[in-house]
Amino acid sequence: SEVDGGNSRAHCVFDQPFEAAIASVRVELVDQGLAPAAVDKVRQRIKHSETPFSDQPPQPVSGTGDYALFVGDEAVHLWPEAAPAVLKLLAAVGIDPTIVGNGRNSGLLAQSLGLAASAKALAEKTLAEVQASGAKTLLVLSAGDYFAIQQMYAERLGLEPLPDVEVVEVSGLLAKSLVAGTLAVSQVDEDRAYAYIDPTHAVRNPMRHDPVRELVAAVMPNPAKELFWRQDRAHPVGSTQLQFSNPTLAEQLTQARLRDAKESGAELLICEDPATLHQLNRFADEYGLEVFGLYELLATALT
Repeated sequence: SEVDGGNSRAHCVFDQPFEAAIASVRVELVDQGLAPAAVDKVRQRIKHSETPFSDQPPQPVSGTGDYALFVGDEAVHLWPEAAPAVLKLLAAVGIDPTIVGNGRNSGLLAQSLGLAASAKALAEKTLAEVQASGAKTLLVLSAGDYFAIQQMYAERLGLEPLPDVEVVEVSGLLAKSLVAGTLAVSQVDEDRAYAYIDPTHAVRNPMRHDPVRELVAAVMPNPAKELFWRQDRAHPVGSTQLQFSNPTLAEQLTQARLRDAKESGAELLICEDPATLHQLNRFADEYGLEVFGLYELLATALT
C-alpha cells in the first residue's frame, strides 16, 4: 500500500510523482465502483461534513486581512489544542489572521483515497474562502497542509493557485520571528530527555527541517535526541489514507516511529502537526513516552 507521505518521490533520483500515480489508479477504482467499503464511507462523511473525522460541518468564516490561517479538520477534531496556541503566538508577533477551512479536510486525504471529486470540492471551497478574505499570506499548521495547498491542488486536481497569495507554514514564520527578535520565549522547566519527531509529509519540504528544530531548541533547556528516522529519511505515522484503507498497517507505522524514539533514549516527543500528534498519542503510553505539541509548548513559554 502506498502511504502518500512523500517518501517515494523524495528519494526518487528523477523526482517521479509515484504517489500521485497510485492515487490516480485509486480514482479509477472509485469510478468503477471497485473501491473498498471503507473508502465509500469516507466519501459519504465528507459529503455530509467535509471531514471523515466528525459529523460536525466546518465552522463559518468571516473577516478580511493580509493573513489567513487554514485550520483544517485535523486541527479541529484530532488535536484541538494547536489552533488556540497558534493564534496566541501569532498575536505575539502582531498577526491577527482570518480563519479559513475551519474544520474542513484539505482534500489531500480524499485525493489519496481516490476521491478526486470530493477532494476538488473541498479544495475549491477553501480557495474561495482565502480569496474572499483578501489575504496575501495563507498560513498553514502542518507540512501536509502545505503540500496539499501549495502543490497537490495544481498537480492532481488541476486547480490554479490563487494569484499573489503566498503559502507559509506557521513553524517557518515563527522561526523567522524568533531570529528577528519579534518572538520572545523562555526555556521551560523540563529535564527529561526529548526528541523532535518529523511529522508525516515533512520529507516533502526539506527546507523546514532546521527552522522547526530551532524553535524546539529555544524552549527546551537540553539538547534534543535525534531519531534515526528523521528529516529526509523520516517516514510517516499512520495519519495518511492508510488509517482508513489499511488501519493495521497505519498503526504499525505509528508504532515504528515510537520504537525509534524509545531506542534513542527520549522520554518526550515534540511535534507540531495535529494529525501526527494524534496518532503518536494513541500508543505513546505503551512505550513510556509523552507527546507534546510544539505550538502549545511555545505558547506557554512566551515572555
